[in-house]
Amino acid sequence: MTTPSTLPTSRFALLLPYLGCFLIVSTALRSLLLVTQHADLNLAPLPLMSIYAIGLVYDLAFFAYLSIPFVLLLLLVPEKLLHSRALRITVFVATAGFFFFLFFTAVAEWLFWDEFGVRFNFIAVDYLIYRREVTDNILQSYPIYRLIGGMLLASLLGMALLRPTIDSALSVYEPFRHRLRYALPLLLAPLVAIGLGQSLHDFSSNRFQNELAANGPYQFVAAFRNNSMDYRQFYHLGENKEVSARLRTMLAEPGSHYVNNDLFDITRDIQGRGKEQRLNVVLLTVESLSADYLSSYGNTRQITPVLDRLAKESLVFDHFYATGTRTVRGLEALTLSLPPTPGRSLVKRPDNARVFSLGKVFTDQGYDPVFFYGGYGYFDNMNDFYAGNGYRVVDRTDFSADDISFENAWGVADGDLLRRVITEADQETAAGQPFFFQVMTTSNHRPYTYPENAIDIPSGSGRNGAVKYTDYAIGQFLAEARNHAWFKNTLFVIVADHCSGSAGRDALPVEKYRIPLFIYAPGHVTSGVNHLLSSQIDVAPTILGLLNFSYRSQFFGHDLLAPGVTGRALIGNYQRLGLLDEDQLAYLSPQGKVTVVDHPLGVERLEPESEALLQPLTRDTMAYYQGADYMISHRINRWSDALAAQHTVSF
Repeated sequence: MTTPSTLPTSRFALLLPYLGCFLIVSTALRSLLLVTQHADLNLAPLPLMSIYAIGLVYDLAFFAYLSIPFVLLLLLVPEKLLHSRALRITVFVATAGFFFFLFFTAVAEWLFWDEFGVRFNFIAVDYLIYRREVTDNILQSYPIYRLIGGMLLASLLGMALLRPTIDSALSVYEPFRHRLRYALPLLLAPLVAIGLGQSLHDFSSNRFQNELAANGPYQFVAAFRNNSMDYRQFYHLGENKEVSARLRTMLAEPGSHYVNNDLFDITRDIQGRGKEQRLNVVLLTVESLSADYLSSYGNTRQITPVLDRLAKESLVFDHFYATGTRTVRGLEALTLSLPPTPGRSLVKRPDNARVFSLGKVFTDQGYDPVFFYGGYGYFDNMNDFYAGNGYRVVDRTDFSADDISFENAWGVADGDLLRRVITEADQETAAGQPFFFQVMTTSNHRPYTYPENAIDIPSGSGRNGAVKYTDYAIGQFLAEARNHAWFKNTLFVIVADHCSGSAGRDALPVEKYRIPLFIYAPGHVTSGVNHLLSSQIDVAPTILGLLNFSYRSQFFGHDLLAPGVTGRALIGNYQRLGLLDEDQLAYLSPQGKVTVVDHPLGVERLEPESEALLQPLTRDTMAYYQGADYMISHRINRWSDALAAQHTVSF
């Protein structure tokens, strides 16, 4: 009769060294990230203990999920197979694979934190989906082969160190009923972890501390499952009629009127303020162009000489903010004038065609709307979104070898892209066709490479060089455009998609959302500086206002040049939805949380939630986001060919 084994001599003892190694690597990574970010942390004993204690809970939860197939294997494998040479070799190989997984995810998290200042989130899920661009970017940005080689050697070393433990565990004789008493608790542990959720690590108002308390792989799986969110389930709601009325009051403009009284229907007729100007429009969206890169915003490194000169000849908006932290958020706001609803941008969601957009207004006015992108537009679903909303798309696939002087993982150089814009503008002009071009650049993106000798900073040396190259490319584009007939009849709008970094200690670090907005049209737009607080959702109605178009609108933004406009900016990330005015920032979070921060650009002070709910800014915030969710979910802002005539309004 076989003597019942105790845990040290059970085959399940095999799990203990794996758990120990996993916790050691997770804790070491957490500590390294903490040291890296120490200047932004509160390192008092209680917050420090909370980071490690909560982090341990998430580490154990992820290991519980990770161990499920191994627990089942140890439970069900019969003794004869357990003691076989084939299984022993399989376990050694699996052990090396386990260590490689540990080291690979740790390095990936380190690099992800360096880029975004957070643990894995839905961005990492997107990066997994778009493997070609991401893989090429990694290969061009990091010594990846040396890193992988080092990880392989470390994995083999780890396997060798665990060999005695493996040999011992695989030599045990253990009846099934005794295996079952160990397996059942281990299989129940993941069921307990299911209820853990994401709220436990949100223990602080300091975002970095919350992120350090999380576990990256756990976050990745959660993001994969929850990259869209049910607004009405997770956010604080107001009474629909009251919130709808507040939203319609906020969006009412002089000379406009609503077409009906339906709930959350903001469809209204806008009347142009003067004689219509049928100018061409080039809306140039620059990758990751933070305002603080420009000398006109206080930078002293002289990396944007073209834009700094252009600022003196343009209408500049110097209190202007991105709505989000991703390219698709910027494109969503600029194209749809829509607040950043939780989860994925509408650009990336299914059923995103025939949405009321800036391109739709231009189409109804007889323009040809075209979206230009230097990379492959399947990335972030851009081609599908723009084609489904009536744009003609020009992306990397439309460039011949002769059109390209340089390309990297993200696409052709900005100079090549902008030369294609000039070619298309010439063709439109020759055909007598007014055009609206929406252009998305790529060069200001890791690996920060661009044509050699274009500027005085070597290619691949960092972000400053990429910014200066894009600035140079814009200068070359405008200099060449001045030689073409269409230049004098064209409105150039230059804006960023988002800042170069979104990491900050606060839940919504306002200073990480500030971007430039220039409107340049000699003879049509008077240069100067507009100090009104605004954000990307205001660009579409402002462009149309400058052209004095009359149209039917479903935009959430304001024409920033209309009389009586009140400044405010909508900013958010995939969970927190904010509204900024001159004195306060209010934002909504999952679990129905409401937060108001006083003086977010100075010394911050949080309002108690009971008081936050009473603030007018909170009610305005709810109106914007509850209204946007209702409009999207009820498909209010959709158009069809049969209704196209309704969007061209005569007065």
